[in-house]
Amino acid sequence: MILTVHQPEYLPYIGFFDRISKADVFVILDNVQYQKKGFINRNKIKTSDGWQWLTIPVKQREGLKDINEVEISNQTDWKSRHWKALLYNYNKAPYFKKYSDFFEEVYKRNWDLLVDLNVYLIKNIIDMLGLKKEIKKSSSLNTKGRADDLLIDICKELGADTYLSGPGGRGYMDLEKFKKQNISVVFQEFNHSVYVQQFPKKGFIPNLSIIDLLFNSKI
Repeated sequence: MILTVHQPEYLPYIGFFDRISKADVFVILDNVQYQKKGFINRNKIKTSDGWQWLTIPVKQREGLKDINEVEISNQTDWKSRHWKALLYNYNKAPYFKKYSDFFEEVYKRNWDLLVDLNVYLIKNIIDMLGLKKEIKKSSSLNTKGRADDLLIDICKELGADTYLSGPGGRGYMDLEKFKKQNISVVFQEFNHSVYVQQFPKKGFIPNLSIIDLLFNSKI
């Protein structure tokens, strides 16, 4: 059984879902420390000026907190801004209407915890892509440790004999630890596809949110 683990990003990029497509089980790593200026509360879309961030404001609290503890700051109307940005930049995309009702509904709902919004989006996009996967949250497991030890514990608890890592794992993973636990490690080989985007004069921009692909290409 192949297992992969990833933090719950906001509207993740294509490579995030490519890795999920190659695994049997996807574990959402939601009980590790939240890192600012990453992709947990923001991602990129394409506009007539190039790419821009869609960023969810979060409440600032003293001390370290896990991802599943991060609260959204709803003092500003960020939901309306995000929906209007999608509508303005993608309304002419060939498949925008196919998904627009879903995203409009998402931005009409009330969200307090960032993890709830992100997991809801990720699970629904997995369905949109036609991927049938077992999905778990790490916070629901009886795992301990950090870094490689945590990944090994997750694999052992769920009975996985293969861990699928992102390509960056080559630089920091202790593969000997996995070998001693009879867990094979394979690394994602992701080649970014080139597809027709909006605003072609700006050229093709890779590594945007998956919604850029959904709105522009037949899945």
